[in-house]
Amino acid sequence: MKVTKAEIVISAVSQKQYPGDMLPEIALAGRSNVGKSSFINKLINRKNLARTSSKPGKTQTLNFYRINDVFYFVDVPGYGYAKVSKSEKEKWGPMMEEYFQTREKLKAVLLITDLRHEPTKDDLGMYEFLKYHGLQVIIIGTKLDKIPKSKRAQHIKRTKQTFQVRPDDIVIPFSTETGEGKEESWSVITKFLKD
Repeated sequence: MKVTKAEIVISAVSQKQYPGDMLPEIALAGRSNVGKSSFINKLINRKNLARTSSKPGKTQTLNFYRINDVFYFVDVPGYGYAKVSKSEKEKWGPMMEEYFQTREKLKAVLLITDLRHEPTKDDLGMYEFLKYHGLQVIIIGTKLDKIPKSKRAQHIKRTKQTFQVRPDDIVIPFSTETGEGKEESWSVITKFLKD
């Protein structure tokens, strides 16, 4: 997809604030600091539409990015080691559950993981949660460029085995540095937007 227009429309904390134009949505979930913002920026060829931060846990709302007036990327708060207060984290749970359980326009969830490492307990918990709610999951394994070519197949296999991916799940190795996986990501996203 050639992106000619991309804008952040709203940072929402509840259903009342979600955009009302009923465009399809693709959500992004992942650990804090795994590179969700970098992934969005790479896909849409923009340096900093989605703000990246060296501090984990910066995303504390559901950020709706309207792309080409055709669909939304929805960046949800990262999980894991974010240094945010317990009360903040407790607010995120219901906010994310409400979104994932009630949003009819949600077509698929991109679960962003770091391909260099084995998926964490938090990654597995998120995957199971999404599958339990009948959502289509696409696992994006980032940092592909940091893995020697000779070891990439092994890392991809480990990710698939750790998640015990279902036959209908897709795993895409991705690099924000080299753009590897970008075309495949777009072709999968486009397919789900049409469904």
